Formats: sequence, structure tokens, C-alpha cells
Amino acid sequence: MPIHVDVVRVFTDDKGRHGNPLGIVDSSAVPPEDRQSVATKLGYSETIFVDIPGPDDEHARAQIFTPTTELPFAGHPTVGLSWWLHERGAAVTTLDIPAGPVATRRSGAITWVRARPEWAPEFSLYPMGSVREVQAADPKKFGAGHHYLWAWTDKVEHSIRSRMFAPDMGITEDEATGAAAVRITAHLRHALLITQGKGSELRTTYDPAGWIEVGGRVHPEKSRTL
Repeated sequence: MPIHVDVVRVFTDDKGRHGNPLGIVDSSAVPPEDRQSVATKLGYSETIFVDIPGPDDEHARAQIFTPTTELPFAGHPTVGLSWWLHERGAAVTTLDIPAGPVATRRSGAITWVRARPEWAPEFSLYPMGSVREVQAADPKKFGAGHHYLWAWTDKVEHSIRSRMFAPDMGITEDEATGAAAVRITAHLRHALLITQGKGSELRTTYDPAGWIEVGGRVHPEKSRTL
């Protein structure tokens, strides 16, 4: 049977530009053993499969896949799914994913999710001397692992410019990486405004108790069928 895929871009700027594409699939349409192959065929940096909640359900269960592996947590899929569920009128306030329960909320145009830094993959953090150095970096020079390059754009406003490379996960460069935003926020111990990739925008909040929120805008795209 054909598989319907809703597509959104997560962490766009205020004009709906940039952002990271995400495929959203009803879990009932794809058996668990076939979900990795579907994510591989779609080719997005992540695809999320969701058990569609009932009208009064406050929880929704989901699984996240890159083109090569399943992830216990990722930022842009949980933000994108939270927005998508809200647009459908769902009452969901928590996403149940393998890493743990992800609380979600909306504030104006921004959709937020809350996570713990240890849920995110380990990133090699590369503080650069300038935004120009970040922009000039060559992804081909980075090997296995998750590589996050960043530089301050304004220390007073706590804003940074960043890029992320993860070639062994099938992601030469990720346009917007919520999990990395969680990790860098925990590292710097402060809320941040992050511009990543070509111009995607991510926001974070910092809680010394060990919780980080990551949020951004979401823009719908044309759906697909496999």
C-alpha cells in the first residue's frame, strides 16, 4: 500500500525560509521492521513515525530514524511533530520516545520541546574564532562522529553561528540540529539564539536542574507518497 508522508521544515526563520525537512509518517502504515528502510528511501536527515493519538490523549508515542539508524532523541523531529499534532487539534503535551518523555508547548509562533542533554548524541564541539571560519569549514575534512562548529555572533545577546556534520549517519551537513542545540546550551550554561546552516533559527532555554528546551518555527511543505 502507498505510504503517505507529511513534510515540514523545522527551525525556519521568521519568513519561513531555511529549516530542516522532516518526514512525518503514521506508524500504523509501516511495520516496525520496515521503518528504517522507509527513512532511508525518504532521505531526510530524520523521519519520525507516530502513533496517532486520540482526541483527548495527552501523550503520543514516536520513533525517530536517520537514513542509517534509529535515534532515541532528536530535536527537529520532536519540534516538528509537536507542531504538526497541534495543527491537527491534538491535545498532546508529551511525546513518548525511546529516550524518555518529551514535554512540549507552544508560545506564539515557537514550538518548544524539553529534553536532557544526555539524551542527545555526543558532539565534538569546535569553538571557532569567527563566523567566517564557521562558514568556510569544509565538511569533507570531518570523519566519523558528530561535529558541531560554532562562533559567537553576540556574546551579550548569547547568539551563535553554527554548522553540524555527521557523515557516518548519512548526513554530510545538517541544516538545523536540535540535539546539538541542547548539547551546546548545556556546555555554555545559558539560553541561546542559534543560527545554523544556511540560516535556520533555533532557540534554547537553560535550566540548571538539567533540562534544556529547544524551540523554533515550523513551515508545512507538500506531502509525499512512497
